[in-house]
Amino acid sequence: MSLDPKPFDGLNSLGFAKAPEDTRVVVAMSGGVDSSVVACLLKREGYDVVGMTLQLYDHGAAVHRKGACCAGQDIHDARRVAEQMGFPHYVLDYEQRFREQVIDPFANAYLDGETPIPCVACNQTVKFSDLLTTARELGADCLATGHYIVSRDGPAGPDGRVHRQLFRPADASKDQSYFLFATTQEQLDFLRFPLGEVPKSETRAMAEEMDLVVAAKSDSQDICFVPQGKYADIIAKLKPEAGEPGDIVHIDGRVLGRHEGIIHFTIGQRRGIGIATGEPVYVVHIDAKTATVTVGPREALATRRIELRDVNWLGDVPLAELEGDGLDLFARVRSTRPPRLARLTVEDGVVVVTLAEGEDGISPGQACVFYADDSDRSRVLGGGWIKRAEPMLADWAAAKLAAETRVEA
Repeated sequence: MSLDPKPFDGLNSLGFAKAPEDTRVVVAMSGGVDSSVVACLLKREGYDVVGMTLQLYDHGAAVHRKGACCAGQDIHDARRVAEQMGFPHYVLDYEQRFREQVIDPFANAYLDGETPIPCVACNQTVKFSDLLTTARELGADCLATGHYIVSRDGPAGPDGRVHRQLFRPADASKDQSYFLFATTQEQLDFLRFPLGEVPKSETRAMAEEMDLVVAAKSDSQDICFVPQGKYADIIAKLKPEAGEPGDIVHIDGRVLGRHEGIIHFTIGQRRGIGIATGEPVYVVHIDAKTATVTVGPREALATRRIELRDVNWLGDVPLAELEGDGLDLFARVRSTRPPRLARLTVEDGVVVVTLAEGEDGISPGQACVFYADDSDRSRVLGGGWIKRAEPMLADWAAAKLAAETRVEA
């Protein structure tokens, strides 16, 4: 990406038919390198930039913690960048909203035996809903972020309207499409992602060229409100009832031991289960009602059919029209896994994804994201939250037989 301002030729770099100085852009500034570079690049191009940073939680314990996001030091860093480049910056206290829309649902999901993704929920609610509304109230033409993903205008629809479409970014190692699947069409039309075509290394180089105070700052890695990644401690504090003990049961019916709360387990987990069986076992099911954790061999994790809830669809054909025949696409069930061939259907109003090949460790509460193909620059077609993952071993009796067969072999 060039650092030099581009001359106005009737359509500016953000896709608006007016000069940059007449285009107001609110930039969501986390205090990190990516969003800081976005704000400064747009300021250099002449846009009317307003930086906004969200105070999302009680950051006292995380002010000096490396690898955090939206902590006290981050707010300070975002403010310093704005002062350095000469654009206004505001801090919005969204702590109560963040607690209600992200932290509490995160804790409740674990109590229900799910494995949530709070970063998606944060984008879905606080950032791309509440902050976007605030940006509109300030008269902004768009909200820009430092996410690594591409959006661009698609072809005109039957009604003549042009909507933006979402694509995987140029830097595959920084692909954030899995965490942005819940971005609605209305939000997508208002959002801009200036780093979508930029490698991370180039972003760093631009930060250094502009001599930004955050140029050498490390990327955020943790869930912002979970110090040292100890999510069970946070849940236990918010939900004292989360420590209800229960049985650890093998799929063949044997009770192998006790546990101190289902919040300590996720589907597919192998380490830290707290039992010794003489053979590798994995968490294959969590029953929140009875506080029972079921374990078994790895083959018991294989899943092919997934039922989804709260689906966000960005495809060209209305989702309701997929009832019956369905649509072939590629689905991604974990952020660290590639998209794989699948078929999406609608069955009595329920969106179902059938994987061409089974995958392990699919947990309720995780996301299933849709892509048009499996290329590095594929279009993102939306996604949904996993409500139920049906094991390829249809019931525990079949699983028991498979386990016994494997042991005998």
